Amino acid sequence: MKRLMNSHPSFPLKVFLGSIPFIITIIIYMWASDIRLEANPDDKLMPSMSKMSEAIDRIAFQPSKRSGEYLMLTDTLASLERLGIGIFISAIIGLVFGVLNGAIPFVRAKLSPYVTAISLVPPLAILPILFIVFGLGEVSKIMLIVIGVTPFLIRDMQAKTLELPFEQLIKAQTIGANTWQVIVRVILPQIMPRLLASVRLSLGTAWLFLIAAEAIASTEGLGYRIFLVRRYLSMDVILPYVIWIAFLAFLLDWLIRKYSEKRYPWFHTQS
Repeated sequence: MKRLMNSHPSFPLKVFLGSIPFIITIIIYMWASDIRLEANPDDKLMPSMSKMSEAIDRIAFQPSKRSGEYLMLTDTLASLERLGIGIFISAIIGLVFGVLNGAIPFVRAKLSPYVTAISLVPPLAILPILFIVFGLGEVSKIMLIVIGVTPFLIRDMQAKTLELPFEQLIKAQTIGANTWQVIVRVILPQIMPRLLASVRLSLGTAWLFLIAAEAIASTEGLGYRIFLVRRYLSMDVILPYVIWIAFLAFLLDWLIRKYSEKRYPWFHTQS
């Protein structure tokens, strides 16, 4: 007798089952929107699909009358650039200090408590300090992402390094490898796919800090646009932007996962 927990859906069935919650959400929204608009045609809280389609056409496919730019494209490129730079810097710092903390006890004794203390400080609480120190330009927005994501990556890389089989480290030292060679030849190859997995987990947090920074001080970006139009209750713009951000976040996560599967197939086979 085949148990349900051991049954796996085919790819078409998996796609169908995965789409059901989205379809149900759209149907519920359209139903609730029709009820609200029937009671008040000027209601802005839940715009109709046609209203959102018009807004998407206006901000995505028509140049702005003021700047001549395609606003959604401009906002998307600006946000992705900030996010990409912030995540890249965080990943490099997280990898270096995480591996050193995990591999060298003297480094761990010195830095691990400090990293733990920093990770407990809410990054949004120091956002005004970042603006004062780095100004209102790109650096402060990127630094907020770095400060918000890096401590998590350091601690996670440290934990992943400590989880590696101790026998491998002993064998490498037995055949004459020094500390640097053990790190480069044994630890790093096994940590890299785990770093990508940690970066995927940190993307949601990075998006949060990015949107917060853009909302407070920016002239372009997805977060900036959402908070700019909120004063007019332009939900026909806000909702498509929120959906677009969710799609971009999903796409980035998917791309990192596919790269990891192609570059480190052994990791995904064993996990």
